[in-house]
Order: sequence, then C-alpha cells, then structure tokens
Amino acid sequence: MSKLYITDTILRDAHQSQAATRMKIEDMIPALETLDKVGYWSVECWGGATFDSCMRFLNEDPWERLRTIKKHMPNTKLQMLFRGQNILGYKHYADDVVEAFCKKSIENGIDVVRVFDALNDPRNLEAAIKYVKHYGGMCEAAISYTTSPVHNEDYFVKLACELEKMGADTICIKDMANLLLPYDAYSLVKKLKENVKVPIHLHTHNTAGTGDMTNLMACQAGVDIVDCALSPMANGTSNPSTESMVATLKGTERDTGLDLEILSDAAKHFRGIANELKARGDLDPKVLNVDANTLLYQVPGGMLSNLISQLKQNNAEDKYYDVLAEVPKVRKDFGYPPLVTPTSQIVGTQAVLNVLAGERYKMITKESKGLLKGEYGQLPAEVNEEVRKKAIGDEEVITCRPADLLQPELEKYTKEAEGLAKCEEDVLSLALFPQVAKTFLENRNNPKKAEPAAKSASSDEVRTIYVQDLS
Repeated sequence: MSKLYITDTILRDAHQSQAATRMKIEDMIPALETLDKVGYWSVECWGGATFDSCMRFLNEDPWERLRTIKKHMPNTKLQMLFRGQNILGYKHYADDVVEAFCKKSIENGIDVVRVFDALNDPRNLEAAIKYVKHYGGMCEAAISYTTSPVHNEDYFVKLACELEKMGADTICIKDMANLLLPYDAYSLVKKLKENVKVPIHLHTHNTAGTGDMTNLMACQAGVDIVDCALSPMANGTSNPSTESMVATLKGTERDTGLDLEILSDAAKHFRGIANELKARGDLDPKVLNVDANTLLYQVPGGMLSNLISQLKQNNAEDKYYDVLAEVPKVRKDFGYPPLVTPTSQIVGTQAVLNVLAGERYKMITKESKGLLKGEYGQLPAEVNEEVRKKAIGDEEVITCRPADLLQPELEKYTKEAEGLAKCEEDVLSLALFPQVAKTFLENRNNPKKAEPAAKSASSDEVRTIYVQDLS
C-alpha cells in the first residue's frame, strides 16, 4: 500500500462543527501560506455552511473569501462541499443554476467538489457530477453514511458502483455523525476497494470518540485519503486530529510524508483563533466532549451545535436530551433519511418543535412537508403514513427526479437581481439566500451600514431558518 493522503478541514468543517462556522477570513489569512507548504491532498475551505454564514454572520463575500484563499494557497487543491441539486441552499434548484454554480466555483478557485445528496438519491447528483467535470473540476461523489434497517454494506457498495459509473473521480464515505465503527470501516473500505477503481476517501468525526480508530482501521484496509482537522479544532464534534494521524503513521508503509513541524506552526495560529471563538461564546465547550449517545441518536457534530443554538434561543436548554431522544423517532417517521444537510436540519428542527410544543407534529415545518412529499428525492424506507397524511393531506407524492419538475431559473434570478448584482456570482448568492444576500449586497460598499445580516435567529425563525450547514 502507498502513503495515506490527508485532506485538512480546518478552514471549513472543523470550525463549522465546533463554532457554528464563525471563523473569519482575517482569522485564516496569517496561516494560509503555512498550510500551503504542508503537502495535503486537499484543504477543504468552502461550501457547506461557509457561504451562508459569511453573509449572514460575518459580513463577508463568500466568493471573495474563496479568491483570497486561492491567492495565498496556489500549490494546494482547494475543496468544497456541494449538496447536489440543493447546491448550498435548502431546496432543489433547476439544472441551469446548478451548472452556473459549478462553473463559477471552479473559476473562482475550487479544484475538488465533494458532491452529496442527503437521501443518497443518485438522481440528485446527476447534474452536479456532469457540470463539475465539464468545467474541469475533480468530482468526489459522496455516500452519506448512516445505519438503519435499510442501510447496510451491500447498499453502500452498490451506490458507490453507481456513482463511479456516473463519472465520479473519487468516492467519499461521508460519515458525518461518527456512526461508522472501526471494524465496520475496515470491512466497508475492503469491499469498496474490491468493487470500484477510483480512490476511496473517508470523512468521519470524533463525536462518539471512535474517529481516530475508524481512520486507522480504514487506513489498514487501504483507504486512499482521510479527512482530519488541525488539532486546535479537532475532535469532539469535529474531525480527528491531523497531527495525531501523521505521527501514528510515521515510519510505516502508509507514512503521510507530512512534516509535523510545519503542522505545528499552523496549529499555533489556530490555537489562538480557537481561544477567541471560545471567549466570544461561538465555540460551546459541549461540542468538545465525547458523547457516545451519538451512536443512539445519530446526530452529526454540527447538528448538535445547531440544536444547542435553537434551544438557547427558546430558553429551553434543559430540553437538550429530550430533543436528542426525539430525533431518531422523527427520523423513523420520515423513512430513515441520513442526517446530513438539509435532512439533519429538517429532522432536527421538527424534533425541537415536537418537544417544545408538548405534542408531536402539532406544528410541522414546510421543509418537513416537502421531505414527506418527495420534493427532496426518494426516501430510503417507508414513512409513517399517519404523519405524512397530517403533513400533506391528500397531495400527491413526487416519484420522479424532483429537478425534472423545475423550469430553467437562472434568467429569472438574473432579472430579479438587476440593480443589486454586479456579477454572476452576486446573482447566485441572491438565488441561494435571497434575504441574507440582499442585505449583504446592499451594505457591502457602505462601512457605516455594513453589519452582519443576522446575529442570531429569533425563536419564530427556528421553524424556517437553518443557521448553518451541519453536514
């Protein structure tokens, strides 16, 4: 076996999982040139919740953030997380919008696009895979890993084979909730290596305390790349530590070849940033601890920080474990969707409402209704028809690829953005987050007015706003 490659998540998933995506570009810049010297396979720095949070909370243009990172890291592949037909938003977009976003992401500096669908519905990945490759990007198609009566090893191997046939350059096992246990990881990676020719990339977290072991066992089975985070924002709900993995493999046949001294230099900077995030209250100590209950509740790391945030806004932090217990019940009612954006927010917010209302499904969000109607794709298992009836009444359930029902939208969004958008990137920002982007774009050239589009979500927004991607 050859050396193990590492993708570092310090610029995206690490602070997304621990600090609700509140790291600013100014927090990153001093360390970018050091990161560029490390020799990572890639650095994940964009997509996921960063796009929304840049405008909503940090008064930053997400496109400018990407260009800045690219300028300081010319020698490292930059990677983003892309939600297939959802792009970076919370609904399905027409294929022409997906195409435009893929094109502009690659033009602005993205090299690797990790594409996933919350329901593992390959139809929702077709357009993204096609256009990432068409515009010269590397497409990493992801399997959203979960466990349920319908999700097993054969299911994931079959899905990986299908994604490879669709054109994936690499396959990612996306274990967002740290549910993939070490020996299961060994078995799954072995089976995947036997059945697909493209490289296998593993993404896990350390929420339940098993992430390092899972990475190591996957490494023994021949996984090609693993996700890690620099130590100042590693572990807990984040990803396993980069330095620990590098040290573990040093001198073995899978030696990463990465220099611990360079990593230490970068970590020194981010240790200070992590302390600042803690001091501001953006990094809640709860997310740093191991919580083996994750194996029961299947709640991804970032989703935990979002649930904490929602309960704080409602002065109901004492209901935390009640909500965690409600999550798997809602998930079962909804046909066992993997808990990853946007289904993690949909299921999580519905669980919060069920607990706070004191009656299950007394209030049902429009996103829950959409999920049960089939607007997001095919649910993995049978749903609770009683709940579906309560949510959508006699409306017909969608069975085709949801995007096939959408007319081209880019021209409409372009017209709506006239007078505000100065480039196609602005149009796409407005298309994905209309209100947040509008506020941001209106104030971007007026320092006196420029404030984050929102500081926190009010209690009545909990039903419809998902503060960050928690994938």
